[in-house]
Amino acid sequence: MTNAVWFVVIGTLLILMGLRSPVLQRLNLTPSIIYLSVGVLLGPSIFGVFHFNPLKQAHLLEVLAELAVLLSLFIAGTKMPVPFRWKVWRVPLRLAFISMTISVALTAAFGYYLLGLPLGAAILLGGILAPTDPVLATDVQVRHMGDTDPLRFTLTSEAGMNDGSAFPFVMLGLLLLGTPASNELLGGWVLKDVLWSTASAIVVGLVTGRLLAQLVRGQRSSEKQGPLLDDFLGLGLMGLTYGVCLLIDGWGFLGVFVTAISLRQSELTLARPEKPDQRLDASGESYSQPREATLQPPSEVSKGSLTFKEPLERLSELVLVVLLGGMLFIDSWSLRAVGLGLFLFVVVRPVSVFLGLLGSGASWRLRMLVGWFGVRGIGSLYYLMFAVVFGLPEELALELIHITLVVVVLSIIIHGLTVKPMMTRWWSP
Repeated sequence: MTNAVWFVVIGTLLILMGLRSPVLQRLNLTPSIIYLSVGVLLGPSIFGVFHFNPLKQAHLLEVLAELAVLLSLFIAGTKMPVPFRWKVWRVPLRLAFISMTISVALTAAFGYYLLGLPLGAAILLGGILAPTDPVLATDVQVRHMGDTDPLRFTLTSEAGMNDGSAFPFVMLGLLLLGTPASNELLGGWVLKDVLWSTASAIVVGLVTGRLLAQLVRGQRSSEKQGPLLDDFLGLGLMGLTYGVCLLIDGWGFLGVFVTAISLRQSELTLARPEKPDQRLDASGESYSQPREATLQPPSEVSKGSLTFKEPLERLSELVLVVLLGGMLFIDSWSLRAVGLGLFLFVVVRPVSVFLGLLGSGASWRLRMLVGWFGVRGIGSLYYLMFAVVFGLPEELALELIHITLVVVVLSIIIHGLTVKPMMTRWWSP
């Protein structure tokens, strides 16, 4: 395809989605299904106008998916309506760590016993397919900063965290591909890839988000300070946090999600009225300064940066899903790949959610819907490309690419077609 044709295709898609066609609304078609259809139509499955080879273009696809996930994680974090409190966050935390581990174990068992993959490759596949997606799950994500819907909050916060908590399992799978399992290997993995990488990412995120909120508050309190560029500040914070995490071997995805929450909650805290000051009047009697007099200019980097980042997120979704459609062939739909996808949606996700939320106090309706809406997408593509670039043998790389692409496409279709009917039927808006 020439550049001119690409401009026509992408421009038409943007106009179509911007108009929010009533036909598409009535058919309950999500944007991802439309983008995927265009990619499949133009790709080698039907017209063969273009073919995107994920093995040869692994570096490019890794960067594109990485940027898309980072944008989505930052946006999701800034929309979180509540600060870090165990009572509120216990359900998504259980999902992101306990359910995630169970999901990896079940998927790895399927890959090892039924698909005949080596142990390292089976665990790697489990890590690739375990995280739910913050990019493609927009219909079940928190819609705005004041959205306190428990289902949306649970799914969004889980996706924000498990894009980082999946990384240790990806690394474990890669380690086991090159070295036999041993106590030394597992001990080093727990200390470095689990404990250090997770804790350091959380600390970096909390500190950088808080520091930027305080810096911006000080700048905006200055009479000589002009308007600040919120979009640049938000992108800068995202890049700084991610870069620092990579430098110290922390999980950058988790760090970016945490820094977005820290920024938003710090802004809200700093913008609250201070306690009334006790002052002395002319007669020496004390009095309370009016609360209005202690208000400081609000700091809204998190809110202001959304106007720039949300269009970027939607554009990245369009590009990556169209490319995804252009990676598929007719013979991509093997029984192995489809069987794993159905096992993942029907068995792994519901079972891992049920076990992970035992004793959590979550309602059965919430568990049921969370157990179904485990959308797989761009996060899985990133981990897949990360593993390929890391140095997977070509035969194994092709096998994992084949399986992952089919699972992601199935998720886009099945979850995309069921999200609106199920939300309407089982969950009040």
